[in-house]
Amino acid sequence: QVQLVESGGGLVQAGGSLRLSCAASGRTFGSYAMGWFRQAPGKERGLVAAISRRDSTYYADFAKGRFTISRDNAKNTVYLQMNNLKPEDTAVYYCAADRTRTYGTGRYASDFDLWGQGTQVTVSS
Repeated sequence: QVQLVESGGGLVQAGGSLRLSCAASGRTFGSYAMGWFRQAPGKERGLVAAISRRDSTYYADFAKGRFTISRDNAKNTVYLQMNNLKPEDTAVYYCAADRTRTYGTGRYASDFDLWGQGTQVTVSS
């Protein structure tokens, strides 16, 4: 059974950086589109960035220029490099896999069918 395990969250000051990692079990990771979502208290879970099986990427407007999504299929891992973090980036960050999409990436949580447990990112001002 495929599982996703996030790591790399923590507490950082505004302007700092974090790199989140999401490791997947199983041998078909390379065929999945992957995404990072976030959810702050009282808010809906929303897409941060996504990467297709062919490495095309999509970013939410707030992530453009600050965040970078990448993947290493040899390590079954997807990353989210976050720079110039702001207090409003504070949230639980979730890794997700879309195991059925063959082209591009989804935009909504309902497009992704496998989720990690989440990792907390807290940005202090």
